[in-house]
Amino acid sequence: MTSTTLHPPVPPAARTPVRRRADRLWAASPLTRVGLVLGVTLSLFPFYWMIVIASRTNDAANSWPPPFLPGGKLGENVQRVLANGDANIVKGLLNSFLVSGTITVATVFFGSLAGFAFAKLRFRGKNALLLIILTSMMVPIQLGVLPLYILMAKLEWLNRMPSVTVPFLISGFGIFMMRQYAEQAVPNELIEAARVDGCSTWKVYWHVVAPALRPAAAVLGLLTFMEQWNQFFWPFVVLADPANPTVQISLRSLNTAYFADNSQIFAGTLIATLPLFIVFVLFGRQIIGGIMEGAVKS
Repeated sequence: MTSTTLHPPVPPAARTPVRRRADRLWAASPLTRVGLVLGVTLSLFPFYWMIVIASRTNDAANSWPPPFLPGGKLGENVQRVLANGDANIVKGLLNSFLVSGTITVATVFFGSLAGFAFAKLRFRGKNALLLIILTSMMVPIQLGVLPLYILMAKLEWLNRMPSVTVPFLISGFGIFMMRQYAEQAVPNELIEAARVDGCSTWKVYWHVVAPALRPAAAVLGLLTFMEQWNQFFWPFVVLADPANPTVQISLRSLNTAYFADNSQIFAGTLIATLPLFIVFVLFGRQIIGGIMEGAVKS
């Protein structure tokens, strides 16, 4: 029978010079701490300033020196935004949630499916198709506005939600991202073992590939949801009816007057930002885990 000897931790005074240098290498310097504090402050200040202006009257927002503490008008300003018939922000929130959610689910599903095919399946023309997808990522949406608008008009989708949903159900970036992740995250031996067990291509994707792609799918889902939630240009082109806006079109309607009501604008911006904050809080751990796992794999 062997005995296990527990060695006490080495005190700092007894550490070798090499060990002490290694500890200093990983220790954050005062300049690093100052830089981190400065970066966090600069990142959070716009959100804090939004809350300050949204909780005060318009006169206080335009005063000098500007106020740096929140006031007591937040609830009143939020009620004014919700009651603004020109903005119709409640309908805008519902439309944006429907459009962003649908596009996010479709982008993750089709992106992971196509990424698996490009990474692990063999078929004729695979490299040519992947080159076409990469080329589509280089073309800005502004160059295709006119033909896409004519297509929406022929389909009679103007001023309707399909016009801002259907053209973005598949993303070239999503396909390329999932393809790169599947190339390393899914071993060929695992797919071959599933084939030996009698799995079809769809079952291999659903039971083997999809669980392995979950971290990348979480990151892609968050990026897609944020991009579509903040989309302004294309909805502004095809949604001319003010009764059926997205949230960004609703926010623009708050700033059409000659004299801008900054407190109401910032209150509406705060309302429009809350869904993104909630999504990040709910899925932040999985999203950050996916980013770290992808960094380790690369």
